[in-house]
Amino acid sequence: MRTLFLLRHMKSSWDDESVPDHDRPLAIRGERALATMAEYLRRRKGGTPRPDLILCSTAARTRATLAGLLPLWRDPPPMSVDRAFYMASAPVLAERLRALPDTAGTVLLIGHNPGLEDLALTLAGREEARLRTRITEKYPTGALARLEFAIDDWADMAAGGGRLAEFVTPRELSPS
Repeated sequence: MRTLFLLRHMKSSWDDESVPDHDRPLAIRGERALATMAEYLRRRKGGTPRPDLILCSTAARTRATLAGLLPLWRDPPPMSVDRAFYMASAPVLAERLRALPDTAGTVLLIGHNPGLEDLALTLAGREEARLRTRITEKYPTGALARLEFAIDDWADMAAGGGRLAEFVTPRELSPS
């Protein structure tokens, strides 16, 4: 069994348009959403997920998202912060995932759209139509999808081969 969490970075700031896209920090709204998502992960049914590996884009907003989640774990999981994940397409992300070691049973990927949305929809089977529809309508900043694969090796991950087990957004978790 393999589990893949796909987390889109939190909302970034556009206050200074001279800042290159790669370097944009989180907006105040993104920081609030990050706190909301971290609290959700801390209290979620089944407990806080413990990835065997965290993959993260080098963009400032993805690294800030990762930094906000690290307090969830007493001993942070191994991480790979790699420019290859910055604005990567679904096929590029899938190729990287298929190359993961067998020791990584649960992986958290923090990245960008449209790559994450396309990857989630490509990998998810058809049985979770309601969740698929929600992703198709919008994969907003801060959204988290969980896919489960009945495989022993990431190399066997195939289109439609995953079960879309969860899709949650900060907005639906916020009391406001």
